[in-house]
Formats: sequence, C-alpha cells, structure tokens
Amino acid sequence: MALQGNLRDFSAGEILQLLGSQKKTGCLVLDHDGRTMPVHVLEGRVVSTRNPGLAKDDPLLAFLRGVHRLSEEQCRGIQTIQRESGRDLEDLLLNGRYLDAEELAGYVERQILEEMTRAARWETGTYRFDPQQRWAQPPLARLSVEGVLMEVARRADEEKRYHAVLPSPLCILGVCDLPDPSAELSEEERELFGIVDGRHTLAEIVAAAPLSEFETCEALQRMLEAGWLEVTGQRDPGVTPPTARPGAPEAAARSDWRRELVTAALLVAAVALLRVGAHVLVPPVSAAAPTAFATAPLRDVRMALELFRRERGGYPAHLDDLVEARWLAPRQIRVAGYDVRYRVRDDGSGYDLHLEPR
Repeated sequence: MALQGNLRDFSAGEILQLLGSQKKTGCLVLDHDGRTMPVHVLEGRVVSTRNPGLAKDDPLLAFLRGVHRLSEEQCRGIQTIQRESGRDLEDLLLNGRYLDAEELAGYVERQILEEMTRAARWETGTYRFDPQQRWAQPPLARLSVEGVLMEVARRADEEKRYHAVLPSPLCILGVCDLPDPSAELSEEERELFGIVDGRHTLAEIVAAAPLSEFETCEALQRMLEAGWLEVTGQRDPGVTPPTARPGAPEAAARSDWRRELVTAALLVAAVALLRVGAHVLVPPVSAAAPTAFATAPLRDVRMALELFRRERGGYPAHLDDLVEARWLAPRQIRVAGYDVRYRVRDDGSGYDLHLEPR
C-alpha cells in the first residue's frame, strides 16, 4: 500500500528522512497549491525531481535555460527532437552533446537542490509515495537525503542573511572604488563582477547572471562582505530600467545591455590593473592565510566528510573517496590556485583540511 497523507501532519523533509533511513526506492509526489513535484529516490538517495521524458514545464530544462547554459533556440530544438523521438531530456542532452555527463550531473544536482529548497517551504498540500514508480534510466545524481536536508536548512539560514543585506530586489549594486586587492574571486563571482555596474538592480542582476537566484544572491553577499561591491541606492519602482528604453525595440534593448557589459568588462580590466599595482605597493597575502573566497568551497567538503563519517563510521582515507561514493563532484574537491591538503588523524577522531597556494 502506498504511503500518503497531508503536509500539515508531516513535512516533506520528515517523509524524505523516513524514505532515506529505510533506503526506499520509488517516487514521492508532493502536491501544493496546484503544483506537483516528484521526488524519485533510489535505495534512499534522491536521484531526480522531474518526470521522465520532457514535460512542458520540465524543471531541468527551465534550470538550464535560467542559468544561461542553454539558449532559447537550443531548448526549442530539444523539444522538437523529443516530440519526434519520445526520449528523455537527459538522454537528449548527453547524446546531442549539449553537455558531457559530469557537467550535466552537476546541473542535475543543483536543480534538485533548487526544487527541494522550494518544497521545504510548503506547509500545506498532500504527499504520496509509490514504490512501483521508479526512475528507469541510470541516475546522474545520487544525493543522500540527509545531505539534501542539511543543504536546504543551510540555504534557509543564508537567505535570512542576504535578505538583511539586500532587503529589496530594487537595490542597486556597484563596484567599490577601492576593492580589496588581496581577495580572490571564484568563477561565479567573476561572472557577476562583469554584470554589476552601479546602474542595475538586484532583480536585473539575478536575471542576467548564469546562476540560480539563490546562488547569485549568495555570491553577491560574499562580495559585499569582502568589500568588492556596495549597495549604491535603490531604484524608484516607477523609474524605467536603463536597458529598456520606452518605445525602443527589444533588439535595441539587448544591444544596450551588451554595450553596458562591455563597459563593465573594461571596468574589470581597470580594477585588475589596480590589483597588479596594489601587489607592487603592498605586501602579498601570506601563503598561510588563504582568502575567504578560496576557503569557501571547503565548506561543502567538510559537510560531505561529516555525512560520510555518519554513514560509514569513519572518515574517508582520501577526498577522491567522496567522489567515488557520489558525495561530491570532482570539481568540488579542487580550488583554483591552491592544492587541497587532507589527512585523517592517526586515532581516526578527526581530520586536517587546508589549502596550500601553488
């Protein structure tokens, strides 16, 4: 008999904990306010939050389009092929060479976390678990329920923090006149640095960024705390955005946006020269003290280490073991410009994890 009930009595997280602890396989279907979300689990691990095939509102396709990994033209082409072949979206993306398996797995994991974060806010609705409805194809992601719920809880806390710093989507962000020359930028932060120009609001930056809304706001918050960016004001709701001239055609608006990105890129180059000059005038950062941006990726590694210990009874001998066990993607144990040093202590009670500049 299928498990079913009301989300007022048991939250989605509580149901998932039960499925994870009992290593169940099947599909948990959550219904809330007219929206249905499937959560496919395989032996207690979350493998997908979408239905097989390619629905009109497929969350993975929407995510890839939202983070600018697929263009509108590519999405239409994929939809056309799917209607003719009936194949699943993941199969089309891999065999069509839109993405390779490792890259697609990373996007699938991010999309799952986005959907689970949204579902965690649902306080009303229904749930039902069907053990006969199984994910038929080889899963690209195998996320532990405990890890997913910990990340969802972390995101809820982080959202409170960045809402305190960025209280309105109409906040205007700009680059500081004298940013910290010692701060290292992650790949995501470099992408955002070329978009922030002192004229566009938080909502416009989120729409233009190749990241999800949460990922964009989290990166912007780190950059604000590091002194790279600042809130320069707030746009009046009645003011026309700078990229949307009244009466101008859409193509012209896109052209304006491109010109502004070029201007921002020139600003980035100028700041880079400033950084070079700053390194000549001031002593470089100590090799024993990596910057906050460099150490940020270690947070995910530490979380995975603790989850591994809880499930296996001890810490892994090597970080590669986390990749083989699908706790982390290969890219998550690498930090640009640094060697990640990891060692389990002799008594097995803990571990040492730090970065060494190359």
